[in-house]
Amino acid sequence: MKYNTIIIGGGLAGLTAGATLAKFGKKVLLLEQHHKPGGCATTFKRGDFIVEVGLHEMSGLTENGSITKIFKMLDVDKQVQFKKVPEFYGVVSDKSDFVMPHGFKAATKALIDKYPEDEKGIKRFMKLIAGTRKEAISLPRSPLKQKLIYPLMPLLYPNLVEATKHTVGSWLDKYITNENAKLDLVAHIVYWGDDPYTLSMFYFALPFSGFIENGGHFIKGGSQQLSNYLASYIEKNGGSVILGKRVEKIITHNGKATGVTFRDSFNGNSGSRTILCDNVIANCAIPLVPSMLDAPYSTQLQQKISLKTNSCSLLCMYLGFNTDVEKFGVKYYSNVFRGDGVTTIKDIKNNHHGDWSKRRFIFVDYNKVDAGLAPPHKSEGVICAIDYIEDWENLNNEDYKAKKEEIAQVLIDRLEKQYPGIRNSIEYYEVATSKTIKDFTSNPSGSVYGYAQTKDQIAGKRFRNNFLIPNLYFASAWAFPGGGFEGSIQGGFLAALQMNQDKIWSECDDKKYLDDRVVQLIDSKSIDDNILELSFSKPSGFENRNGDYAILEIINPKATELDLPYRWLPIDSNGKEKNLKFQIKTDGSSFSKSCELIDTGDAAIVYGPMG
Repeated sequence: MKYNTIIIGGGLAGLTAGATLAKFGKKVLLLEQHHKPGGCATTFKRGDFIVEVGLHEMSGLTENGSITKIFKMLDVDKQVQFKKVPEFYGVVSDKSDFVMPHGFKAATKALIDKYPEDEKGIKRFMKLIAGTRKEAISLPRSPLKQKLIYPLMPLLYPNLVEATKHTVGSWLDKYITNENAKLDLVAHIVYWGDDPYTLSMFYFALPFSGFIENGGHFIKGGSQQLSNYLASYIEKNGGSVILGKRVEKIITHNGKATGVTFRDSFNGNSGSRTILCDNVIANCAIPLVPSMLDAPYSTQLQQKISLKTNSCSLLCMYLGFNTDVEKFGVKYYSNVFRGDGVTTIKDIKNNHHGDWSKRRFIFVDYNKVDAGLAPPHKSEGVICAIDYIEDWENLNNEDYKAKKEEIAQVLIDRLEKQYPGIRNSIEYYEVATSKTIKDFTSNPSGSVYGYAQTKDQIAGKRFRNNFLIPNLYFASAWAFPGGGFEGSIQGGFLAALQMNQDKIWSECDDKKYLDDRVVQLIDSKSIDDNILELSFSKPSGFENRNGDYAILEIINPKATELDLPYRWLPIDSNGKEKNLKFQIKTDGSSFSKSCELIDTGDAAIVYGPMG
């Protein structure tokens, strides 16, 4: 068995690369350690709510923009719904709010109306970010062509050159005088980094201009919809997406990557498996790759990344409300809380390390769009703030939970102060930290943006393509062009283009890796009015003990409204029985309805067993 390409990881970059290569007719195998694709582009189920893990709003859906073209090429636009948010963001305060609207003309006017003394600087800012995006898109992809035009860069790409010379802080200090104007311009900085004085102006300008030009967008039903679609596209075009598999080793021979060795993420008793390929894409975090390689490549890569700086992480507090929170005074989709004691942009970095009662954050009200996350008459939101792994990694389990609850109450108090009455409408809340991100995605430090987007770690200074081994490619938030939804999608697509140009392919047969965790329903019976028992064939090598759990996922579920097709369930059969039994509570959810409607012989997949 052999594949053209094996992709390590199922984040957006890996999924986009896989879908693009599959469209090119290549035989693709994508291996993802989690039981669902997407990385940070995923959702999970809590009560009545589909909880969005990472997406608040995405940029890049501009007319004739690269993301728009990629989505059209892969038919994403026909299958996934993107909902435009009402405005870019609103900065809330006790005095007067500032609203950043969509559209360069409207945004410029809003800023000048509030800060007329900075009219010249504001116009220069808008010109810079618009020009930077336009010039970055038109820049030749070929490194050779880039070298040839390098002497002419200031003439041909003036905005691009200016943006790469500055941090956000240094540029704003040079051209904007009013500190409140600067603060309003970097209100959304949590989505890019934690410090205006280390964040590259080039990196900041690209998504910012995308938001201004055509607005931010949310994916109806959550970002899992996009991840699931890209995974299905790979499979419909002859590829394989295998979940719950962790790659342990990249096989090399005669200076080339020739395959990978992997094992089951959930079944500790499973053995390893090696599959060969023409080339490999590392969609996982680059700092994880050295441990997968033999010498000398492991040492060479470790040396190259040893001085790199990881980005900050995020703390997200997920909130489910029993009503529309607009009644409490929530006006905007993205509501920016500046933070106490932040009077200049020089205060931002320290504030992100400060007390949670004063820390900056953004509160997103998903009900401002048709998000598809909550049932009628309920709504969902999220608080998003900068977070750091060092604040969590040395805590024991009890102290970790206590600190999360303490922060949750502080943030709820701050919401209540701004929106009186909102506290009593909270039906569900949960805090995810940098440690959560690290545990679920394996990103070191929980760094959602990969390497920090500093001046010396942006654009061409980020790792890309086959810099280490001729047929080992890199596509992730850690690689070129950078983090975020837009950066990751572009990175995956560009890696696929480069691979197709390099033409490191051979003929492959039609033989595919078959997931032996796929099982068929043998029997279904009602235990009582509220409990349904499903009996499945047992996967090969599945050895459970009393008290073990497994993840049961229904393949092709017959009901999907406001639900996900899987549950973590206790195993109701002992390890000696031939079949695997689960008891399902018939609670009216789409999952339970799918279990009631499943027919004998229908397929499911079982991940486990786990204690």
